[in-house]
Amino acid sequence: MPLHESSSQLAQRLKTEREARGWSLAELAERSGVSKAMISKIERDEVSPTAALLGRLSGAFGLSLSQLLARAEQGAGLLARAEAQPVWQDPETGFIRRALTPTAGPPTPLELIWGELPPGQAVDYPAAAFAFIQDQQLLLLEGVLHFTQGRSLHVLHPGDCLRFGPPDACRYENPGPLPCRYVVVLLRR
Repeated sequence: MPLHESSSQLAQRLKTEREARGWSLAELAERSGVSKAMISKIERDEVSPTAALLGRLSGAFGLSLSQLLARAEQGAGLLARAEAQPVWQDPETGFIRRALTPTAGPPTPLELIWGELPPGQAVDYPAAAFAFIQDQQLLLLEGVLHFTQGRSLHVLHPGDCLRFGPPDACRYENPGPLPCRYVVVLLRR
């Protein structure tokens, strides 16, 4: 899906998720820690949210970012072709997140996420983004990744696989000169 299409679909999905719960902008702001004004701008597709903001919003809804992106995409099938997978790009860092898991069939608690972090960039997620996840593992495919969860720093190289600890704030940082590519596998509660 082209990125410009996903932006308006994501804006509409965020509004739909909020309204489906009967929440006001103020209630979502309180639950997510994102300002009411910012949520309003995102829902009107006036600004593109960062990874950190989407992590807070999806966490407030009890959804992973991948679930939120898949719902915005509204595509369904047992085969998720690369060109049809929901893609979102952080406007601040250039970080690309792609939901790999097919959306058809019975609901599955398992999700696969592709991440690509440009050189010299970092993305932070609050602990709330992980509160509903039972287990999560990260497999580094290319580059070098400094992954911090709480106070624990892990330096990952290609082929390294890290199992996350209890929910805590996380930071993905690419200190290298090349893009960092990885897959995250998560199991929702």
